[in-house]
Formats: sequence, structure tokens, C-alpha cells
Amino acid sequence: MKQIALDIGLSTGPTVANFFAGPNAAALQHLTLWLGDKANAATRSPVPTYFWGPSGSGKSHLLKAAREGLREQGARVGWLDASVHEAPEYSEGWAAILMDDVHLYTAAQQQMAFNWFVHAQTLQRPVMAAGDTVPAELQLRDDLRTRLGWGHIFGLQLLTEPERRAVLRQAADARGVFLGDEVMDFMLTRFSRDLGSLMELLELLDGYSLQTKRAITIPLIKSMLENQ
Repeated sequence: MKQIALDIGLSTGPTVANFFAGPNAAALQHLTLWLGDKANAATRSPVPTYFWGPSGSGKSHLLKAAREGLREQGARVGWLDASVHEAPEYSEGWAAILMDDVHLYTAAQQQMAFNWFVHAQTLQRPVMAAGDTVPAELQLRDDLRTRLGWGHIFGLQLLTEPERRAVLRQAADARGVFLGDEVMDFMLTRFSRDLGSLMELLELLDGYSLQTKRAITIPLIKSMLENQ
């Protein structure tokens, strides 16, 4: 059965608090300790961190949660992902640099990432990055690939179906929304199983349900899709 991908992000934004760790508890614990609080910012370890795993495993969520956590502490960060084609020069005011989807970087982005990395190391600022495979297998320039691989490395796994169901159920309960088993089955078989997309779907369904004053059912989901 064809799955429908919702290529949209969580409007509430990824945070440490709304990351369901499942089999990735070690990565979440590391990020929580890494963020710490504003008081220990000056002593945050400069050793780089690298997350890797398949699409939907939570890599980008963790990086964006790190960005949000640092911003809440009043810190500025450098952010680079594959969609950024005109990245700024490295700023000494950055508390850290975060680099997402490094496996997709163009030659120019790799050059920028390497430059940022060198400056960060010189100033003892931490680097956190993510890609789809282990550093040794990244199709990147050697000097960047080796730097990504010398620190903390965490391989992330996709949540199992029971875990995805548990997350959806918990999120629905928090909204005061009832999801029947048939609706849950439909969501998990007809849509992208990426947890971020499923959570966004739940948010859209909740809004559409309130707007139409109807309970969330399979016909309601189909109606929402037809009216988008």
C-alpha cells in the first residue's frame, strides 16, 4: 500500500522534552548532559558529537532540539544543512555549530563545514552533526570526514510500530483526542511512518476535527486530504 509522505515539520518545534527516545536513550541522555544549563556553558565539552541513522530515526530532531536548548540559554549557534547554500562566515559569538544531513553536502558546503569545524576547534567550541551513515562511509572530503568521526558517535534506530503507537496515543491523550484502533492502523499504513510526519498529521487532524466538529475517523481523514 502506498504511503503518503507529509513533508512538513512539527509546528511546535523539536525539543528534548518531546523526543521519544525508545531505543535511542543513550543519544538523548548525551544531548541532555551536553546542553546542561547556562551556568556550565563555558565548560561544555568541545569534543564533537555525531548522530547517524536512517531517515526518521530522530537525527534532525536531536540537532534542532540542541539549537532550541542553546537559544533558550541565550546562546547563538551556527547552523548548516543541505538547504543552506549561502551560509555565513564563522562567528566567534557562536556557542556551538550544528550541521545536519552532512551526507548531502555539496563541495561548497563541505568547504564551509570544514572551515567552521577548524574555527570551532581553535576556539574550543563544540560541534554536533548528523548524517545517514557512519563517518567512515560518508562520501565527503577526507579532512571533514575524519573530524566528524573522532568524537562521540551514536547510531540511531527507528522506533518499532508499538513504540510509534505509544507516542501517537500519548500525544493524542495530551490533546484530549481519541484515536480508535482503526484510525491508528490507517495512519500507520497509509502515511509516512516518520514520527515527525505522524505528529504533524495528528495536529492537522485535531485542527480539522475542531473546525468540522467531527470526531477523528477514517472518513474524516480522507475528507481532510480531499480538501487540502
